Amino acid sequence: MAPAPTSTKTLTTTGNGTVMKTTEESFKLTSTSNGSALSNGLNSPLVTSSNGKVSESLREKTGSKTDNSKSKRIEDEEPLKLVWRNVFLFIYLHTAAFYGAYLWLSGQVMWQTFLWGFLFYCMSGFGITGGAHRYWAHRAFKANTPLRLILAFMQTVAFQNSIHEWCRDHRVHHKFTESNADPHDARRGFIFAHIGWLMCRKHKDVKEKGKCIDMSDLEADPIVMFQKNYYVPLVLTISFFIPTLVPWLFWGENFITAWFFAAQFRYCITLHMTWLVNSAAHMWGLRPYDKTINPAENKSVAFWAFGEGWHNYHHVFPWDYKTAEVGQYRYNFTAAFIDFFAWLGWAYDLKSVPKNIVLQRVCRTGDGSHANHVHTESEKEFEHPEAGPWGWGDADIPPEDIAVTEILYSQKEE
Repeated sequence: MAPAPTSTKTLTTTGNGTVMKTTEESFKLTSTSNGSALSNGLNSPLVTSSNGKVSESLREKTGSKTDNSKSKRIEDEEPLKLVWRNVFLFIYLHTAAFYGAYLWLSGQVMWQTFLWGFLFYCMSGFGITGGAHRYWAHRAFKANTPLRLILAFMQTVAFQNSIHEWCRDHRVHHKFTESNADPHDARRGFIFAHIGWLMCRKHKDVKEKGKCIDMSDLEADPIVMFQKNYYVPLVLTISFFIPTLVPWLFWGENFITAWFFAAQFRYCITLHMTWLVNSAAHMWGLRPYDKTINPAENKSVAFWAFGEGWHNYHHVFPWDYKTAEVGQYRYNFTAAFIDFFAWLGWAYDLKSVPKNIVLQRVCRTGDGSHANHVHTESEKEFEHPEAGPWGWGDADIPPEDIAVTEILYSQKEE
């Protein structure tokens, strides 16, 4: 059998930032005066050994403990308890959204209102994918204050709970994927993972494990805490009043039409695009990076969710700002969004996994669907531990993974 790729990859500068490696002891990133990459202090190669075997510490030690068997028994399953308030609210939302769709399809929505609703749809999407998800939940890049304010505004437009609550649930999801502690455990079926989890009381394990998640970085962020403390008036104003009142007041749209199309229909569609990541992308698709976990590469979800559908890669390398092997962006509109702000200098310290490390993982644990997959003798079955890392800064990321991560568009902290 052919050995895994063994060529080394020199970490060089990308864009206007220095690619750096961190030390084993600390997450603090520094650079040398001449811009060269720092040593990780391990005095060892950061690639495969000469016999073609890959270090088991490279992420497979920190993946989810699940496999992709849909018949896997759900241990300690609790009966689902409906939250009837949420049930009725979702019934209203979908009824209103269907009426909004009818108004649009029957030609009763002005073109200005259509563009206005589409603008808020895009802001909602990037507020979740680029803001709550890649920036705050996974710490996959850093942002200056203007960009953080923009991301917080757009995340509020999305109305998917406060940044603090969204990130807590998402970190628990990554830490305990497809277990009782996973808020939207896909083993319970498509409907539960998609929308049902929001209409039921949380499993006791979700609450217990959630208390173990480090949220200190978010609680030290004044923008996050301001939004959390004033979330209800902020979301009512930004997500519903503004989308409805502007078309009515500025170009004479019918108030009812503006409410049902620009507010309700737009909001409902945004929710379903996000929910598809929790449901469809955990069930259907290829698993080129890790065949033992449920998250999969789903092209359709990637398109509709602004690049969040390359989910097998994302669960293997959750701290990579791209959440995918980008290529020509491959529907990864959020990666392009972040790259644009990095070009402006507003986003910086973008975390990226080097290509050779990705290929090592492909050859070791992938399902064979990757174009560069090479079967090696190093492939073997292994057990995932219970907890995996939720992103950059999590103590469960192995030092070896920290050391090889590239830092793009590096800037000194203000």
